[in-house]
Amino acid sequence: MGSSTFLILGGYGFAGLNLAELLLQETDLRLILAGRSAEKANEAAARFNERFPGERVGARRCDAADATSLRQAFQGVDFVLVASSTVAYTREVAAAALATGIDYLDIQFSSRRLPLLRAMAPDIEKAGLCFVTEAGFHPGLPAVLVRYLATQLSHMERAVVAGLLNQEGGFPYTSSVDELVQEFKDYRAEVFVNGTWRPADLTTMRDNVTIDFGPPFGRRSCAPMSLYEMYDLPRMFPSLVQTGFYVAGFNWFTDWVLFPVMMLALHIWPERAVKPMGRLLCWATKTFGSPPYGVIVKAEASGDKNGAPATASVIVSHTDGYKLTAVPVVAYLLQYLDGSARKVGLHMMGHLADPVRLLRDMERMGIRVQT
Repeated sequence: MGSSTFLILGGYGFAGLNLAELLLQETDLRLILAGRSAEKANEAAARFNERFPGERVGARRCDAADATSLRQAFQGVDFVLVASSTVAYTREVAAAALATGIDYLDIQFSSRRLPLLRAMAPDIEKAGLCFVTEAGFHPGLPAVLVRYLATQLSHMERAVVAGLLNQEGGFPYTSSVDELVQEFKDYRAEVFVNGTWRPADLTTMRDNVTIDFGPPFGRRSCAPMSLYEMYDLPRMFPSLVQTGFYVAGFNWFTDWVLFPVMMLALHIWPERAVKPMGRLLCWATKTFGSPPYGVIVKAEASGDKNGAPATASVIVSHTDGYKLTAVPVVAYLLQYLDGSARKVGLHMMGHLADPVRLLRDMERMGIRVQT
């Protein structure tokens, strides 16, 4: 599949550019950068073709809201990588991929797309296609890290994953931030405790966990946050009695002032408040953020190894959140390209990738991995 053509929807955005650069470095794929602006797509393609030999990057105009535009853009393509904040058009993009007979992967944060994709799962399988969702940093890495820790223990009873996001300069405002804010409208958090999933107690914070992220970040209180990829882990590892995903706070202003205001605003104006709150979130992370800076995912597990009590942990980190999103995706795609991680049907990246190889390739691509 070395000569395959991958189309990156949202190819000139922050995430799309990072994905394109890594794919050009790591593979001999041909790429098409696509989005609503033909001018931006062409400019980005030209910049890559100046840096990488072979004129391997092209550009196309593509409107995710237009089924005809999508089908035209997908002609002559083997794979679509959805890096745009177009979750509202998940059905249209996935249907176009299905109609043109190409494989699919998305890195979108919003959980709203998964029920739509699951409804299409029988057709995906019937067509012999591989659709991968929940790819990237989070979602994406948490299940991978738990599966990695399972290779270090004979039996795993507890496995928790936590994320810390404190990027220098804060979040740049993009439509991806709006997607993040949208999630707060129906925020839900569940934890798997004593062998059962239940709603987390967000009022008393009794379900928070303290995670040691290591120097210079130290110990942080982390709140539960639901990720679909975590729900299947107890089935994969029946010995688990506790698991879940947790997230550390941003800074005092964002956590204790902005978030309550955001929740209230989204309750009163569910649609109108999204963009203003997104801009406020970016401003707050930039204005009130302070060192140490970094983006981290840590997983820690306990159980036994060869009959003796044992623990294991892994920390994955980088200074740039967009890089930490792109690198796991490209590391997975290397497995997809050699056929070892291409499986017909609808799958989550965290369940499909070989975790040991993924971490090894991520480290080679510049991500810090500590075990």
